[in-house]
Amino acid sequence: MERLTSRNVVSSMSEDGDNTTQNGPDFSHVILSRRQFLQRCGMGFGALSLAALLGEELIPGVGAAEAESLSLSPLSPKSPHFPAKARRVVHIFAQGAPSQVDTFDPKPLLAKYAGKSIPGMGGVAMPSPFKFQKYGRAGIEVSEVFPKLAEHIDELAIIRSMHTDIPAHEVATVFMNTGSLRLPRPSVGSWVVYGLGTDNQNMPGYISLRPGGMPPGGSQNWQSAFLPGVYQGMSINTQAASVDQMIQNIRNPFTPVKEQRRQLDLVHKLNELHSQNLQKDAQLEARLEACEMAFKMQAEASDAFDLSREPDSMRSLYGNTKQGQQLLLARRLLERGVRYLQVWAGGWDHHNNIEERLRQKANEIDQPIAAFISDLKQRGLLDSTLIVWGGEFGRKPTRDRNGNDTPGRDHNSRGFTVWLAGGGVKGGNIYGSTDEFGGAAVENKVHVHDLHATILWLLGFDHQKLTYRYNGRDFRLTDVKGKVVRDLLA
Repeated sequence: MERLTSRNVVSSMSEDGDNTTQNGPDFSHVILSRRQFLQRCGMGFGALSLAALLGEELIPGVGAAEAESLSLSPLSPKSPHFPAKARRVVHIFAQGAPSQVDTFDPKPLLAKYAGKSIPGMGGVAMPSPFKFQKYGRAGIEVSEVFPKLAEHIDELAIIRSMHTDIPAHEVATVFMNTGSLRLPRPSVGSWVVYGLGTDNQNMPGYISLRPGGMPPGGSQNWQSAFLPGVYQGMSINTQAASVDQMIQNIRNPFTPVKEQRRQLDLVHKLNELHSQNLQKDAQLEARLEACEMAFKMQAEASDAFDLSREPDSMRSLYGNTKQGQQLLLARRLLERGVRYLQVWAGGWDHHNNIEERLRQKANEIDQPIAAFISDLKQRGLLDSTLIVWGGEFGRKPTRDRNGNDTPGRDHNSRGFTVWLAGGGVKGGNIYGSTDEFGGAAVENKVHVHDLHATILWLLGFDHQKLTYRYNGRDFRLTDVKGKVVRDLLA
């Protein structure tokens, strides 16, 4: 490359004829004072921030495809590796670990061995207190605790051969949501939004709806970890009575919107200077992205989270319960372009009194899930929405030693049930099986990494190619394992 000298500058400027004077070239655009340099850089940072905020709105007439090619916003809609079956995901997480032998995996042999030791199980057999009945075209057996959901069995693909690594709630919960047992890794939702972007730039691409306190593992379950903070999930406490309580500080009663914009732009400038001169701070980036999204959501969220806008008939269909409100809210968010929704439906840790407690818990979610499936189907959204239901592990077919006269079941990582429905799933289908007592997966075993690989495949991604380079290594959701369960695909 030729060195830039005063002669080069004079020559080039003279040829253009714009920046020369009778006395020689004008260096005012080449040599800047420190004040001018900082001023122009500062204006540039502000412009970059504005471009990221406006995204595809920056250039009139630019559609999603063009926005993707121009990379105007990290949340702009992106194309997957191949045509997708599903456009969005709803993960209804039955945290606490539902018992497979009392819900979707009947084991009549347990009645024959009731009160007798089961080899390798460390306890005596405990038959299910619930009756099973066949439903749908395929005659799939479902427990009596799910009468309304059972009516939609032809939409469900039931995996009876799930297994995970460690039967401890916090570890297994985070593993189900991130694919990692040890180090903090991006959650499934973060990977999905990283790969696909979102259809609504004024709403988060990934929202986690939880009814109350923090679950085991806390924010690790919806974190973006080493992915940019814009891809992390936004956690919403649906226990709150109003939108302002669900999303704290969603409205600023003191500062006009224009002034809020100026304040955020200033913070972005300072953060850019900090990143260039010191280091990029992932937690700080995530916090700033949360502030940005909160700013954008002021108008949009007020409508999306306001269930009073739904007719009484619709609220009645879902059931006037916390779980029903969550799933009705989930449908409203899906309609507004949210890409990944996590609905926490916990309380399945039944070490004792399982006959009463499991029935009660199933009753809380049975009508809402059935209504959710019906509602999506009626609105033409089910075929493009993947629904996933299940816990972090299963439970043993034996009587828990702490059960006494009102027994329950202990933790079991070797076998449990998860079901899928909607976009790209072969409904009315059972995949895999556990042993004759329901204690361990034995046929067509499906690991958590396999489940994640299948979810990504339905969204149009090869799980081995959806990667992010961090710390000198290409990371992916499934680590170095995982295979797509193709028998579940329609």
